[in-house]
Amino acid sequence: MRTLTSQGEQAVADLSAKYGVSTDAVRAMLEAVRLGNGTMAQFSHPEFGGGGQWMASGMTMVADMFNDDLRATVSGLARELSSLLASTPVYTPAPGPAATGTPGPVHQANQDTWWPGELGRPSSSGGQNDTRYAVFPQVRRLAVRSGGGPVRVHDTLDHAIHGVQQQQGGPPGTLSFTSQHGTFTIESLPLVSPAAPTTPPAPEPAAATAADAGPAAPPAPARSTAPPEQAPVPPAPPSRTAPPATDTDAVLATLDRLGDLHQRGILTDEEFAAKKAELLARL
Repeated sequence: MRTLTSQGEQAVADLSAKYGVSTDAVRAMLEAVRLGNGTMAQFSHPEFGGGGQWMASGMTMVADMFNDDLRATVSGLARELSSLLASTPVYTPAPGPAATGTPGPVHQANQDTWWPGELGRPSSSGGQNDTRYAVFPQVRRLAVRSGGGPVRVHDTLDHAIHGVQQQQGGPPGTLSFTSQHGTFTIESLPLVSPAAPTTPPAPEPAAATAADAGPAAPPAPARSTAPPEQAPVPPAPPSRTAPPATDTDAVLATLDRLGDLHQRGILTDEEFAAKKAELLARL
């Protein structure tokens, strides 16, 4: 956290006594409200029941949703901290360029501008874990920074962002936002800057000149186009065919088929006996 001025230290002590929470809890909420540009806060502290969200419009959410006293404490503390940030330099100046643009909900001395200056002043900003964000509806931009990495600026299209939360099931620092179209992730928005790297096309090889090519190679010997002589193909051995079946084999095969038909009931006893006698007479 940034260093507090003497005025900031005194304000934190006074609010700690007023709301019955530790100075560490007040400082955690102060930083959350500052990151939310004085209009919202994404906080997480054991004395506030864990994680929760506060908005200057009047919405307050705490993990213990049925604890009205806790909700009133969070709402009152965040509201007073928002007023304090707008009127009093509670933080020592941060290194780097000073905040510029139209005065916003947070006093200029308390600003920590990490987004590109040409975006102006965000309508809301904040952070969860090591990821920070700032929303600029006037230019349809969303700035995001994870850890110490570069600032990524996305086009918000026609989204009117009014909520943010940690994406369930995603890696730490992955945020999802809520607009009139529902919940969406940062990856669904077009990236404006830094521009996606492009692979330059490979240079075309230059045409070789006669000087670069060196002495000409001797011509290859001419090859004959006459077809090569083919070795004589030996004659194929005479094929062997199976000897023709005898009349006895045909009669025995017919008797087998008749016996099968007789067993299946297709031929009566009399028909089978007559056919059998006829075939046996041919042997």
